[in-house]
Amino acid sequence: MELKNILTKVRDNEMEPEMAEAHIRSMGYVPVSDIAKVDIFRRHRTGIMEAILAEGKDPQDVVEIAKAQVAATGRVLITRLGSGHREALESNFNQEGLEWSLHKNLAVVHDGTPVPQTGGIVAIITAGTADIDVAEEARMVACEMGCETIAIYDVGVAGFHRLVGEMLKLQDRKPDAIVVAAGREGTLPTVVSGLVDVPVIGVPVSTGYGAGAKGEAALLSMLQSCSVLSVVNIDAGFVAGSFAARIANTVARARNGE
Repeated sequence: MELKNILTKVRDNEMEPEMAEAHIRSMGYVPVSDIAKVDIFRRHRTGIMEAILAEGKDPQDVVEIAKAQVAATGRVLITRLGSGHREALESNFNQEGLEWSLHKNLAVVHDGTPVPQTGGIVAIITAGTADIDVAEEARMVACEMGCETIAIYDVGVAGFHRLVGEMLKLQDRKPDAIVVAAGREGTLPTVVSGLVDVPVIGVPVSTGYGAGAKGEAALLSMLQSCSVLSVVNIDAGFVAGSFAARIANTVARARNGE
């Protein structure tokens, strides 16, 4: 439905303003040459922002898509960066407009537009250091969705005493949702879920070797968990972070009486 037709229907009392708004939001996108159509209203429609998956894309195409998104909304998250993508971003954007993940596998490009804070709180926990890149994807997504994040890294069950001490951090700032990333046998999400009273999202990570490698053992372990948790696909940090932030933001709205 074209915008003019929608406005005409509202004028003629053939469509309620709320329905018109829904139609307008659903049609909003920005074309980038013939390579992409940037969904600039995704955040308004679903609560989850548009992001750029750099993996498999030409670095210059990533730059052009990022420019279009920033021009339309002020910010864009770019995931799964390779060295060529990083170099292209650094060459085309000011350093003040670039924010990087811990190992520079993700970036936020912005024009100074801040993220509106929702009051939601998301904790991100990893079993091992090798799981951090996936966890950082979840953390940066939650941050871009307006949540405060608490990172607790390298507290796997091989040294359970590390987890006990670090979990004390969550007493002062209780999270609304927790993302737990783990490879190998993928036990940590089950343990965490058995200790807390908030939703836990398990992320199997493609670490490990031999039988059950590439995250398969971790995935099956989490799916067979005897404590209650949700499980996303292998290495799906973006999905886990989005889901956790959506939960946290819903809780924050209720907390604020909205």
